[in-house]
Amino acid sequence: MIDLGLTKLAVIGVVALVVIGPEKLPKVARMAGTLYGRAQRYLSQVKSEVSREIELEELRNLHKEMQDAASSVQSGVQQTIAQHVDDVEAAWKDHPALDSLSAPPSLSELERKARDFRRKKVQRNAAVPGWYKQRHGGRTHIISAAARVKKFRPGSTRSPFFQ
Repeated sequence: MIDLGLTKLAVIGVVALVVIGPEKLPKVARMAGTLYGRAQRYLSQVKSEVSREIELEELRNLHKEMQDAASSVQSGVQQTIAQHVDDVEAAWKDHPALDSLSAPPSLSELERKARDFRRKKVQRNAAVPGWYKQRHGGRTHIISAAARVKKFRPGSTRSPFFQ
C-alpha cells in the first residue's frame, strides 16, 4: 500500500485543518477512518476469496490426478489378476495327473478318514496318556455316542469299530 510516514500524515492533517476547518474536521476524520476500515475489510475479503478459489482449484486438480492414478493402478491390478487366473486355468487343464483327482472319493473312504481324524484328535486331547490306560486296563479307544449306539444296536450286522 501507500507508504505514509509521520511527516506525510502531519502535512495531510495541516492541509485538512486549513481546507475543512476546525469544526468539521472531527466528523470528516471519523468518516475517513470508517471508509478506510471498510476498504481494508473489502480488500481482505477479496484476497481470502481469491486464495480460497485458488486452493479449491488446486484440490480439484489433485483429486483428478489421484482418481487417474487410482484407476490406472486398478486396471493394472485387474489385468495382472486376469493374467494369473488364465495361467492357473491353463496349467490346471494341461496337467495330466490332476484327472485322477477330479473323481470324488467314495463314501466309505470319507467315513474312514473322518473316523481316523476324530480318533486321533481325541487321543491327542486326552488327559490320561495311552500307556497308562494300557497298563491299568482303561479304555484305549474312545468312540462317540452315535457310534456306540450303532455298535450295540440289536440286529446290527456290522462288526464293532473298536474292540
